[in-house]
Amino acid sequence: MWIEQNKEGPLWIGKVSFYRLSCVHNMDLMQLALQNYKFKQLIYQNELEELKRWSKKWGLTEMGFGREKTLYCYFAISASTSLPHDSLIRMLVAKSAILITVADDFFDMRGTLEELHLLMDAINRWDGNGLSGPSKAIFDVLDDLVKDVTKTLVLGGKIDLTEDFRGLWRETFNSWLTETTWGKSGYIPSVDEYLQTSMISIATHVLVLTSSCFLNPSLPENKVKPQVYENITQSLMATTRLLNDIQSYQKEKEEGTMNLVLLHFNQNPNASMDCSISEVKKLLEEKRNELLKHVFTDDDDGDFPNQWRHLHLSCFKVFQMLFNSGNLYDTDFELQSDIEKAIFVSPKPEFPKYIQPNTTFYAAPKKNNMMISAKYVQIPNRHLSKKAMCNVGSTVLNSTTFGLCFI
Repeated sequence: MWIEQNKEGPLWIGKVSFYRLSCVHNMDLMQLALQNYKFKQLIYQNELEELKRWSKKWGLTEMGFGREKTLYCYFAISASTSLPHDSLIRMLVAKSAILITVADDFFDMRGTLEELHLLMDAINRWDGNGLSGPSKAIFDVLDDLVKDVTKTLVLGGKIDLTEDFRGLWRETFNSWLTETTWGKSGYIPSVDEYLQTSMISIATHVLVLTSSCFLNPSLPENKVKPQVYENITQSLMATTRLLNDIQSYQKEKEEGTMNLVLLHFNQNPNASMDCSISEVKKLLEEKRNELLKHVFTDDDDGDFPNQWRHLHLSCFKVFQMLFNSGNLYDTDFELQSDIEKAIFVSPKPEFPKYIQPNTTFYAAPKKNNMMISAKYVQIPNRHLSKKAMCNVGSTVLNSTTFGLCFI
């Protein structure tokens, strides 16, 4: 947007004061920004094609139920983090998010309780023997993803976290089974009971904790344990769950799944749905402030590097994009325009009419200070006629010794 809409040339939009560059230098920067953006798009396009091949290979795009969100998942992670993050982190988070979406939909929409218990038993044993259909496909891709990630860590000279990663996934699958059992049995949990389970079922802790192990410095091993979460991670789990619940309560009401808005509404028969939404929004604001405090201040999480905190913030930004004003994740075309601009369509900047994009410019000599300098012809100190003055002026302006520049 900045490349396409910039016409005046501020170096940075949004500051109280800013430097304005000359049209010459602004033109150079604009062309550099355009080439840089195109280069990033090539990286994104290659990674997205790899991700699509991965989804197709494991049959995640042809399950026959639920949401196919390969493109949305990749866009979310690539848009919320900048390229200095490794490609490995982007691909790990995107693959995990795709698997989470498919598995969550299987628990909510397709699987019988018998199938779900068999899948949960296989995950507890970490052995897919006896599974078939979608259960077998989900277990196989989960097993391969954990093996691939932990192998990469070991080859990188880091510790083997296979059992820790398996534990995070077991905890998540178990939360899905708990929520499905509530829905099928008609059980209504308390608010605390619901939040304790739903904070895990949103699965943001899986995304940030596994990917944090690839940061430099990486997350300490003792922080990648199920049910042992730092305050910043707990705040992220709560905020993302609440953002989801505020925008998804209608869909989940139709599916028979639990939601905090619906839970508050059921427990307060005299309240309207708008009142229930308002109450959940108040809780969201409280948890949001907690998260931002953990991200930007040195509190009890102060021993963690900024990269680790900002990865939490990036995850929160994704959920704000998807659920802040509506449930965009469940739409098919709502984000299509943004995705096209981010990954496929090159920016089309509007250059000022007095500048042509192909004009050749020559850089001015480097100066340490901003100043106006001039070389001039010294005129003898004597009285001159008007005609003589005009001749002198013409001589000075036409002289090669005269120079005026703004540096």
